[in-house]
Amino acid sequence: MASTIDTLKIYERLKAANLDERAAKEITEVFRESIEDRFVTKKDLDDALDRLETKLVGEIEKSKSETIKWTFLFWVGQLAAMVALFKFFLAK
Repeated sequence: MASTIDTLKIYERLKAANLDERAAKEITEVFRESIEDRFVTKKDLDDALDRLETKLVGEIEKSKSETIKWTFLFWVGQLAAMVALFKFFLAK
């Protein structure tokens, strides 16, 4: 990920405060890492969106198949009820 903070400026300010070069570099690097670990990258968002899309598509397909199944069972029940009613009324 590209640096989102000005580490050179931090380093220069620490050096100007009479901190030795090695300590200034280390403090700057620790600061950069701690800040950038908290950022969400575009890749993180794309991955999350892909997982969400996959899950939603799966849920929609599951819902679709359940709807088709229950609609078919309802039609069968309706047909059975109609046959029973015809037999009841035509038998008399």
